[in-house]
Amino acid sequence: MTTEEIFKTMQGLIAEQFAMDTDEVTMESSFVDDLGADSVDLVDLVMAMEEQFEIGEIQEEELSRLKTVGDCVDYLSGKLSE
Repeated sequence: MTTEEIFKTMQGLIAEQFAMDTDEVTMESSFVDDLGADSVDLVDLVMAMEEQFEIGEIQEEELSRLKTVGDCVDYLSGKLSE
């Protein structure tokens, strides 16, 4: 799966969860600052990512580094190429 494909999938997941248009979601979008996510939103998104990309459970220390959509795309790209 290419980085672009991962981003497009993430855009869809985020747009659905946050009830917004996919074109509002960019690689630079911050989950907290731009999307207004709270801890419950982030847990729901992580569960959706784990299921969508079949990557198993994301560890808490890894989660703390995922601040933007781009961080998630890069993380998933690395996980999927293992």
